[in-house]
Amino acid sequence: MKSLSLLLLAAIIPAQILKANSWPAWRGDVGGSGVTTAAELPLEWGKEKNVLWRVALPEAGNSTPIVHGDRIFVTQPVSPEKWRGLMCFDLKDGKLLWKNGLVYDKPETTHNTNPYCSPSPATDGKIVVAAYGSAGVAAYDFDGKQLWHRDLGPVAHEWGTSSSPVLHGDLAIVYHGPGDGAALYALNKNTGEITWKWEEPKWVTGPRTDGFAGKDDGIIGSFSTPILVKNGDSEELVMSFPMEMKAFDPKSGEILWTCAGLNPLVYASPVAAGEMVLAMGGYYGNSIAVKTGGSGDVTTTHRLWHEVRHDGGIGTGVVHGDYYYYGGSVVSCMEIKTGKEVWKARLPDAGGSWGSYLLAGDRIYALSQKGSTAVFRANPEKLEVIAQSDLGEHTNSSPVPAGKSLILRTHEALWRVGSE
Repeated sequence: MKSLSLLLLAAIIPAQILKANSWPAWRGDVGGSGVTTAAELPLEWGKEKNVLWRVALPEAGNSTPIVHGDRIFVTQPVSPEKWRGLMCFDLKDGKLLWKNGLVYDKPETTHNTNPYCSPSPATDGKIVVAAYGSAGVAAYDFDGKQLWHRDLGPVAHEWGTSSSPVLHGDLAIVYHGPGDGAALYALNKNTGEITWKWEEPKWVTGPRTDGFAGKDDGIIGSFSTPILVKNGDSEELVMSFPMEMKAFDPKSGEILWTCAGLNPLVYASPVAAGEMVLAMGGYYGNSIAVKTGGSGDVTTTHRLWHEVRHDGGIGTGVVHGDYYYYGGSVVSCMEIKTGKEVWKARLPDAGGSWGSYLLAGDRIYALSQKGSTAVFRANPEKLEVIAQSDLGEHTNSSPVPAGKSLILRTHEALWRVGSE
């Protein structure tokens, strides 16, 4: 029988094929691992220390950049012009190479902490796909020419949207939600035509069941990004929704399995851990682990564990060995096979965090909202912080590797720290 450690190795295989200057999607690979093989990422930097360049951005934004070769792509709103678009920068010097987008002049709901264009773009090395919420989905070539635009209707949720597109084969997979009319789409990445669509049901739950104390009637919705996981010779497209996790056939959109156990409010994306997938709810939400390869309702047959009232937070964690590290400024180490918390500790000099963790070797990078980055070991015994850096600018994004450097997006600027 395979050991758990060998099974977990499968979770990081997609990241190992990425080139040093390749981070083509929000979490790096289609498996959403948050793992990089870059071996010489910087440990320390500051406003005037180990900074290769800093480029001001038009206004605040929450999206995480992506990198391909010598180019960085960032989604960006410009509110006075009602512009939603994509900006392309030169990795070497931060020069703006081009920008392209569209004007959306209709009302769109969101929260003041979640600016428009929060989803990160995705690229296959030839085209770049960006999801703009109510403004639709657009694709561009590497010279900035718009190839297509698909209007999917408005996103109607008081907290806006943040789910990022995933490119897989000839498909651009986009979750257009949350809120009424939310749906999971597979678009032809070359034309924008709809290949398949799954309409999310309208969720009805009782008051305060989501654990979010700020709303008496509760908040319902998913801000998750789907991932691709292997199941033998086949693949499953897995996403966390309110109340449940689902797996789809990525080619046809057929629902393969459904597992109950989540809460109505879901922030984090699922994470593959070998032959299982982990899913976390929001603050004080529920978490589950599901064995892949099931059919129909697998709640009683394939759900490996169910932890009630976990503190999943907003960002997505990383798998290292037999453990899952997640949280924000407060880190939790969880034993994957049982779902039990091994330890929990607060990072030094950290405010809140909306970003997701980055794993490089046994080092985990955690970026806080105040612009402080802690680097700590993936150590199941205790929190072991090995470095701390601060840019002093607010951010809700995640760190991105680029060779021997990191790309950091704040509300004010785009930074490259480290060495060439």
